[in-house]
Amino acid sequence: MFLDRDGVLNRAVFHGDLQGSPRSLDDLEIMPDAAAALASLTEAGFLLICITNQPEVPRGQLRQQALDDINAAVRAALPLDDLLVCAHQDSDGCDCRKPRPGLLIQGARKHGIDLGTSFMVGDRWRDVEAGAAAGCRTVLLETGYENRVPAVAPDALVQSLAEAAAWILRQAAGN
Repeated sequence: MFLDRDGVLNRAVFHGDLQGSPRSLDDLEIMPDAAAALASLTEAGFLLICITNQPEVPRGQLRQQALDDINAAVRAALPLDDLLVCAHQDSDGCDCRKPRPGLLIQGARKHGIDLGTSFMVGDRWRDVEAGAAAGCRTVLLETGYENRVPAVAPDALVQSLAEAAAWILRQAAGN
């Protein structure tokens, strides 16, 4: 399964009115329910792949070393099997920047994941649209700060990563 990083695994950081990524380790705060929620999914046999857009790097707002340090800290804190990054802006037209499904497809190929039986958990329209485009079932965390509705409805709306994990585990069990 696939998970967005900022707003799902760690708290999103606001730079003025814009939601963004932590720009240093001091800004990084792992979500309180993340470790337990991911542990329940790992125990059920799910591979956990984080996929994240990081356009702040080419914009010069986030140093590559800081991004590497933040990703290493996230991986150290949580039972992730992989963490894949798109460091492009929309104007680059790459296939890996969500809402395009490139990172999900890349992760699925690398880890032998069947996208049709997988899930994408995110907190923004881009996550839902990328997951749907890849053929995954999608879960949207309602955080209250998203201002755009996904073009495709998510399969589930939840309030927390723990609630997302519980829903996914029910789906996997056929309930």
